[in-house]
Amino acid sequence: MRFESWKKETVILNPMQDMARKIIPSEIRKDPLTGRTARICHFMKLQWEKPDLEQLVAGTEAGCPFCPDRIMAITPQFPEEILPEGRLTLDDMVLFPNLAPYDSLSCVATMGGEHYIPMTEITPGRIAKAFRLALNFFGILEKSGHPEAVYHLINWNYMPPSGSSIIHPHLQVFTSSSAPNLMRTELEGARAYMAENGTNYWEDLVKAETETGERFLGKIGRTTWLSHFAPLGVAGDVLAVVDGVHSTLDLTDADLTDIATGLTRAMAAYDKMGIYSFNMNFFTGAKGDDFTRFHLLFSPRTFFNQTLGTPDVGAGQKLFNETVCMAYPEEISRMLRPFFAAVG
Repeated sequence: MRFESWKKETVILNPMQDMARKIIPSEIRKDPLTGRTARICHFMKLQWEKPDLEQLVAGTEAGCPFCPDRIMAITPQFPEEILPEGRLTLDDMVLFPNLAPYDSLSCVATMGGEHYIPMTEITPGRIAKAFRLALNFFGILEKSGHPEAVYHLINWNYMPPSGSSIIHPHLQVFTSSSAPNLMRTELEGARAYMAENGTNYWEDLVKAETETGERFLGKIGRTTWLSHFAPLGVAGDVLAVVDGVHSTLDLTDADLTDIATGLTRAMAAYDKMGIYSFNMNFFTGAKGDDFTRFHLLFSPRTFFNQTLGTPDVGAGQKLFNETVCMAYPEEISRMLRPFFAAVG
């Protein structure tokens, strides 16, 4: 396992120190699996000031399509050949087709009846149950032999900085025969890695990261939690890899609870930095893809300038697909690790 990086230096004459010479470091890191590069630069203290969240969400409940008094009246249903009951429910959680679908089988799953839940008050039980609802839907599609039932995916955009346009907690759930870009690149890389080395990339990664310990956060059940070596997010990413699991439908209820527990630990850690929003995605193989392992990425989201609403994605990330992280992942790992120690 090779963790490649290239250190850079910028020399300036600093106007705040009478034009004295100042050296500013930066680093380019190469993801071991895909070759994707990430820049560690634009260093700043990982501390943000949250807006008044109660003020932010005030009034958003009026007309919310996901609240209990409206959801069964105004959300769409599946045709009978997909889901005879039209929608799938689990207690107060509801899964239904997306009005603006991302693929042939694209759904929304609400995470309960509450309209707004602060990030640190989202419980592992709530998350695991929402995941279970999604997996119940995936299982129905798999059993029916639907041709799109190849990759079973869950995305979670929480609060506006993440790209979420609705405050009410919900998941994007979809099944597709077409793997999304990064996931496809990872699958191709993992297949090539096994062909070349005779071992599973994800197992080798977990072993290497556990042994060095620099980015290792902890292990919950059979899920290993890491800080990503070449992060996608400005405040780093949390990577979780589940031992022995190739695809989403291989996850057990115990796995879902363990994953949910780890996610709440990540949320608690980033909350201390003033971050209140994130993206989370499942990355999965197809059934029988023994060269890969199920994993997920949790990426905190924020504004560079809260007042102006300046997003944390600029031209470099958007158009070059060259990500920026404003602290070394090893430093971020030291900030996160205590939150995982309590549940290791």
